[in-house]
Amino acid sequence: MTRPTAVEIRNITRLDNGLTVATAEMPHMTSVSVGLWVGIGARYEPGDLNGVCHFIEHMVFKGTGKRSAEEISNAVEGRGGYLNAFTSEEISCFHARAGRQHFSEVLDVLADMLLQPRLSPVDVRKEREVIKEEIAGCLDDPQHYVQEVLNAALWPDQPMGRPITGTPETLDSMDGQTLRDYLAAHYVASNIVIAAAGNITHAEALRHVAKYAGRFSSGPRPGCPPAVVKQTAPVVRLLTRETEQTQAALGIRTCSRHDPRRYAIRLLNVIIGENMSSRLFQSVREQHGLAYSIYSTPSFFADTGDLVISAGIDTSKVARALRLICDELKRLRDHPPRAAEVRQARDYAIGQIELARESTDTQMNWLGEQLIANGEFVSPRTIQRRISEVTPGQIQAVARDFFRPERLNLALISPLKSARGLKKPLSL
Repeated sequence: MTRPTAVEIRNITRLDNGLTVATAEMPHMTSVSVGLWVGIGARYEPGDLNGVCHFIEHMVFKGTGKRSAEEISNAVEGRGGYLNAFTSEEISCFHARAGRQHFSEVLDVLADMLLQPRLSPVDVRKEREVIKEEIAGCLDDPQHYVQEVLNAALWPDQPMGRPITGTPETLDSMDGQTLRDYLAAHYVASNIVIAAAGNITHAEALRHVAKYAGRFSSGPRPGCPPAVVKQTAPVVRLLTRETEQTQAALGIRTCSRHDPRRYAIRLLNVIIGENMSSRLFQSVREQHGLAYSIYSTPSFFADTGDLVISAGIDTSKVARALRLICDELKRLRDHPPRAAEVRQARDYAIGQIELARESTDTQMNWLGEQLIANGEFVSPRTIQRRISEVTPGQIQAVARDFFRPERLNLALISPLKSARGLKKPLSL
């Protein structure tokens, strides 16, 4: 029997110093995606160092012991590839993609960035100002900033509720030595996964990684404080601004990435707001014309999670739109979805996974994120099977578990002067 060309062969090796190397072999591809995943993010930061991980993410692109900033970008982009990075609440990732013949150089660039960043005083000063402009840009973008207002409501007075970028005040307190010390203490071998996907074998990846493995610092994986929840009633946070429309974000605390209910939440999200077939899009936009965009997004963390419903709404229609949103939450809580609706959501979710399997970036992301966050890899096939096993009753059950007043937080950036009357629908 001929073997399908799209089969991925996955291998995972943990080296003696704790560094993990993982590959998804896709011999039918011409490119390779590679990422250095670090189990560190904003929720690991003490208050006075809020933004340090994001600052480090920026600074490693500014030059190393053997490459200038321009040489870093040219080494990848000059070969037709791309290079980027991101910081989240729990993860930092430095990643690139290029033709398979350039894998050695691309890996060398990424390792060089993490192992010997220059962190010169001049570069630190310049990039601090760049990040401050990034923060200012966020403040000027209500659609983005409302998410930060929501996070502060969901997770008040704790790292989960702080901005990933930090603040101008915390940035001003950091210098090159601060970043260097934080790197040495937290970006250690046991806290790093090097993931590659594409036209490369596991043996090849191990051979290339061996050049750098011994240079990563040793040390234990860092810990972070647990999420603290003291909420007993719905919370509404209004930031009054003279905007053209109201940006609203309704956050619902859910469960962690380890909770088996996450598969039911995945389908609940499709039903409630992930695409144009969802209930919220059809009700709020198509039937009532109250919003141009409305969508929902789930996030899962080590010990908690959330489901966020976001919308841009005509300010005169905010109360009505909020009632419609909450009506849909109640309907899903009080009545299981129809079997046909669940089948459609299941086909969509599984289809999205199938399409993503064709991408070296997605395969690399699956490997890196699961291994750094969970310490193990769950295959796309297993995820598809678990999704296919979700029943209408299980979707209703998670709606009952989480669509509760004490789990709801509403953030608004709006010309409204008062949020009076907007909390009532949240009592469900």
